[in-house]
Amino acid sequence: MSEAAPLLQVSDLHHWFGGLHVINGVSFTCHRGTIKAIIGPNGAGKSTLFNLVAGSLAPVSGSILLDGSAIAGLAPHRVSARGLARTFQASRLFPGMTVVENVMAGRHTRGRSGMLAGMLSLPRARREERAARAAAMETLDRFGLAPLAASDARSLPFGRQRLVEIARALAAGPRLLLLDEPACGLNLAETERLGELIQRIRAEGVTVLVVEHDMSLVMGISDEVLVLNYGTPVAEGTPRAVQANPEVVAIYLGGDRGGTGA
Repeated sequence: MSEAAPLLQVSDLHHWFGGLHVINGVSFTCHRGTIKAIIGPNGAGKSTLFNLVAGSLAPVSGSILLDGSAIAGLAPHRVSARGLARTFQASRLFPGMTVVENVMAGRHTRGRSGMLAGMLSLPRARREERAARAAAMETLDRFGLAPLAASDARSLPFGRQRLVEIARALAAGPRLLLLDEPACGLNLAETERLGELIQRIRAEGVTVLVVEHDMSLVMGISDEVLVLNYGTPVAEGTPRAVQANPEVVAIYLGGDRGGTGA
């Protein structure tokens, strides 16, 4: 693991929903070029933690640094501009748009010509549009989706929709990619291909933070694993070390199925 400063550093994060303490003193780091998984029983606080990092929620206290810059409390589009992209548990593909148009939408977060220039079809906007389409097609080709570029994205099988969402997130050129339960709804073969894809993304220099329930996927691709329960970190380390941790074993096998946080 690199000795350089971590790409993502989360320190003593706290968050409440009403009177419920759903994130309780969470601290962790993501080093550049690694895959880190966050696991835990249903309600352990995983998705809330993701939303705090991505800017969908502002923490009550604590800090989040992305490449040394504070992002806690920034709006999602400002966090995205700092080099973070994410996917969601439920499909959020744009209806009525083709596969390539959905991926281009991710690329447009990097555009500089502005809405007015696009509406007036000014030369700079047209150049950006051509560049976005070319980049989107290149990404689809890497994902094996180029033959489906003109298809209605929402008409694809669920596994393919997942790939389109990941491709759209990557089109933004992130340094950090957050994947929220990417294997949800996938069959075994699709999950295996997803694992290969995530490892390929890491090999291309993108750091990956993933929330996932599929333990075979998590243990097969992750460099480090963080375990949450009741919003509190209970273990962190390599997949092998986490699997051998008695507290983790008790959480998963001892009947304690989680806390109150989402």
